[in-house]
Amino acid sequence: MTHSAIKAGSLFPSTVVTGVEGEAVDISQISENADWRMVIVYRGKHCPLCTKYLNLLETYKERFAKNGVEIVAVSADSKEQLEIHLPALEISFPIYHGLSIEQMKALGVYISDPRSEKETDHAFAEPGLFVINEKGKVQLLDISNGPFSRPDLAVLAGGLEFIKAPENDYPIRGTHQ
Repeated sequence: MTHSAIKAGSLFPSTVVTGVEGEAVDISQISENADWRMVIVYRGKHCPLCTKYLNLLETYKERFAKNGVEIVAVSADSKEQLEIHLPALEISFPIYHGLSIEQMKALGVYISDPRSEKETDHAFAEPGLFVINEKGKVQLLDISNGPFSRPDLAVLAGGLEFIKAPENDYPIRGTHQ
């Protein structure tokens, strides 16, 4: 398998997925309530570590929001799988479903097949985190090939506060050609 990650500094691709109410949403678009967006790609309802991470992320939501960073989450789960998962999620940020294999490839996340029908019934994305700046560019990203490696949210929140502080004039890193 070849793997190609999205590049730091590139435009985050238009990625239309489906909301809980059935609405089509482009997760690349930052709302009027923020100037940056954090997109969390999670494995799906079958992953207890994803549930734990999303619930922990909720406890940082206000800190990110005070810094102008909104949060959204998305998986390849079906509408039914997301609806079953919702009661275990203690989150108030938007969550979406229906991420396709083509979209996963465009984002550069790792894709796994289920180990058995007990896990899930479809290929799914491994964890990915993308921070999109006000220009629609990928300012920061983290992808993993398994659920055991994810960014520390306290470090991430502090890092974004540093990056966004005008006096730091912090560039997008990792763009050397």
